[in-house]
Amino acid sequence: MKTDINNHYLHYLEGFITENRRDNFLKVLANRTRHFTVAVEDIFQLHNTSAVMRSCEVFGIQELHVVEEKYGKTIDKEIAMGAQKWVDVQRYNTVDACIEKLKGEGYRIIATSPHDDSSLIEDFDISTPAALFFGTERNGLSENVLKQADGFLKIPMVGFTESLNISSSAAIVLYELSQRLRKSAIQWQFSEAEILEKRIDWAEKSIKDIDFVKSRYIPETGV
Repeated sequence: MKTDINNHYLHYLEGFITENRRDNFLKVLANRTRHFTVAVEDIFQLHNTSAVMRSCEVFGIQELHVVEEKYGKTIDKEIAMGAQKWVDVQRYNTVDACIEKLKGEGYRIIATSPHDDSSLIEDFDISTPAALFFGTERNGLSENVLKQADGFLKIPMVGFTESLNISSSAAIVLYELSQRLRKSAIQWQFSEAEILEKRIDWAEKSIKDIDFVKSRYIPETGV
């Protein structure tokens, strides 16, 4: 019953957007996933968080988790290039709260780090959902994250430099893992219910006078 009501509401909303935008939503959602999710911990430079969000959007990762234990920030819209409309951002005051939520949702906590026991990106097990944690270039992830991690992941490097900027690291990791995921037999796609939910969300975000449009909606039940 709820699905029927939501479909009716979506049909109403799509009367206010172009067919091209509607079709683009369907195309993009066919490649969206929550099999992998990304978490960033206390990123001091705002543009780095925004750039990671953009990478999430480009490579089809739906959710970004931002821990703001030290630095309260907002997303830099210029760097994100509109990605903030299409990626779901969850914010946390502590890393413990973030990890607890992600573990409760069935994610492995994976610390991206040049740790001795790290799995190289090409060898990383993609079969089960994973939350990929990224820290700062200077300090990396906190000891708290490293202690609670279920595994470690690193990018192979052969130069003198031992680390990459967080935005570069995230882009490389997400590209490699998302490519492998889409070539696999793993059920990584959104469910029909998730697709319907995001179609409604994105349609609402695409309509300039959405409050007025919603006020004019007459539910299918006639109530």
